[in-house]
Amino acid sequence: MSLLPSSKLSALHFYSPSAHSRLSFPSPRIPYTRTQTLRTFCAKRTGKRRYPSEKKKLKLKNKEILSNLKTKNKFEGIWRLSKLGVPVGKDPGKDFLHVSDGLLEEIAKVLEFPVASMLPREAFSVVRKSFDSRKMLKEPKFVHTVDMDVKELLNLEPRTYDFISRLEPKVGLVEHVPVGGDSGNLISIIDECKKNSAEMMIAERGHNLSSYSGGSYHSQANRKPKVAVVGSGPSGLFASLVLAELGADVTLIERGQAVERRGRDIGALVVRRILELESNFCFGEGGAGTWSDGKLVTRIGRNSSSVLAVLKTLVHFGAPNSILVDGKPHLGTDRLVPLLRNFRRHLQELGVTIKFGTRVDDLLIEDKNVVGVRVSNSGDKLHVSSQKLECDAVVLAVGHSARDIYQMLLSHDVVLVPKDFAVGLRIEHPQELINSIQYSGLAAEVRSGRGKVPVADYKVVNYVGLEEAYTPSAAANRGCYSFCMCPGGQVVPTSTSPSELCINGMSFSRRASRWANAALVVTVSMKDFEALNFHGLLAGVEFQREFERRAAVMGGGNFVVPVQTVTDFLENKLSETTVPPSSYRLGVKPANLHELFPIHITEALQHSISKFDKELPGFICKEALLHGVETRTSSPIQIPRSAETYESPSLKGLYPVGEGAGYAGGIMSAAVDGMYAGFTVAKNFSLFHGDIESVLGKAQTDTSVKY
Repeated sequence: MSLLPSSKLSALHFYSPSAHSRLSFPSPRIPYTRTQTLRTFCAKRTGKRRYPSEKKKLKLKNKEILSNLKTKNKFEGIWRLSKLGVPVGKDPGKDFLHVSDGLLEEIAKVLEFPVASMLPREAFSVVRKSFDSRKMLKEPKFVHTVDMDVKELLNLEPRTYDFISRLEPKVGLVEHVPVGGDSGNLISIIDECKKNSAEMMIAERGHNLSSYSGGSYHSQANRKPKVAVVGSGPSGLFASLVLAELGADVTLIERGQAVERRGRDIGALVVRRILELESNFCFGEGGAGTWSDGKLVTRIGRNSSSVLAVLKTLVHFGAPNSILVDGKPHLGTDRLVPLLRNFRRHLQELGVTIKFGTRVDDLLIEDKNVVGVRVSNSGDKLHVSSQKLECDAVVLAVGHSARDIYQMLLSHDVVLVPKDFAVGLRIEHPQELINSIQYSGLAAEVRSGRGKVPVADYKVVNYVGLEEAYTPSAAANRGCYSFCMCPGGQVVPTSTSPSELCINGMSFSRRASRWANAALVVTVSMKDFEALNFHGLLAGVEFQREFERRAAVMGGGNFVVPVQTVTDFLENKLSETTVPPSSYRLGVKPANLHELFPIHITEALQHSISKFDKELPGFICKEALLHGVETRTSSPIQIPRSAETYESPSLKGLYPVGEGAGYAGGIMSAAVDGMYAGFTVAKNFSLFHGDIESVLGKAQTDTSVKY
């Protein structure tokens, strides 16, 4: 008895290599559903909405792909099938990252294979999975990207041969990808580089392999170059990892504490209001991102070799494999802490000296060359414990809250460039409300992060044009957008001084909190700083401090946060009634937040919140609470560096990297920047002789304030 419908039997043929050369088939259209990841802003133009220039570019790309495919064999390598939408009812859920029955049905549609259940799951692997619940869709879907191993598929199901022969590439939907382009984690990448280098040395010099130590490229050097890495955030950690793996003598200097003690210090702040100036939500092992949502999204290329290398390195140190597949990967503080502990142990095994609780007070400079750093115990305000550490290079990987470092650099005439950033307020809603807005009837499936669909989030942006401003003021021509949205999270204090108050959001891995919060921020520039009589290269820093001090006063001190309901904020009034509950644990105080910012920033926020409510009906409600103040969205300064050597033009031997230097915006972009910097510094010291781009791809930086 046949397992196939009789009408479909004639469509199936067994694979026959001898028949390969004489078979010829037409190229039918592929019935394929085009879906996109959930976004509420800047929707990607598709179909008739594309600009003529975009249509022309897409046509040329399709032509190029078809031309390239003629020189390749369809029956070799990997085919990537993208935008495979599986309805929620047919998908096991967000935590299932394998090939489901529903996904097999979508794959069968692309191949035009008649019986999906006959397709062997082993031939397919899910490389991306995201959830799309946009209202324009008939029903919410899980959208997959799948790699199809043709050789494996033909071995397991030879009758797919005819269907593969008719498969035609289409940009963004069906693409033939090269075999062997998948890189490993950073450690394995460097091991491979060292192995290749050793083989080249043997071939060129005729040495025995036993004479190669394997420790670094520069085995004949008299001594290892000494490199001081300042800051143990993502950029500092990845720079240290690369340099140590390539044979440098690395000292990692961190003003804050290791995650174990840092956690206790943060607990003392939240419970007893005791702020440790050098160990808090901003300073300490892992940087400010450790106690955050742990987002691993980035705009520098999710599928780039460098980003994949970082993600796989995080998995190597304990992150779940799901971050390699999840369309919006995140870790959460509870997963970041053990990951960082594993990362630290590996660095120590490589011989890296790690100095926690150690603040860099100054650079040691001779003839415009950095020759070391002057450090002291972080708790020593008088610098009595000051000591010198000599080194050949300093990788400056501080975060955007290390304001004293900017001042120190200015004292040495290091060139600094003021940079735009954003300030605003953090809005909090009940998470159930956001689930309902985004998912409608599907909201019940969230189940506090343990359900079938992910905890709902949002990302919104509005540009306030001249005609849209309430008054013809400086509110016009500004961007206002959501920043660091934390579903199932809480609002936390990120102050680094008792007289200043600023906040951020954080989440744990399950995102199980009752609240959802996000910053709503407005772009600001040098004109705004000068309007408040702040001038000079550090005007942006003083601008931040001004509003942090105002927020502290409005809250009454002791890290109490001034709050106002969204409805009151829009009407510029302060109701006598009590405010809704907040996740902020140190207390809130009702206040008129119109008294916080200049009128143009307040107006931009008012106008944008009204616009956001049109995109997310219910965004304006009596339960929505605004918290002040959010100021540290990105660095107010950029430290110029050479694009080739990463070295500061002001001081030889100084390598500014990461978020504090103005070259990153989030965990991923900071880690990537630190990784490239590590290779570049190693190359400058002849520890690495290869081509960096051939290993990691072309370097990209994220200097914008939106992430």
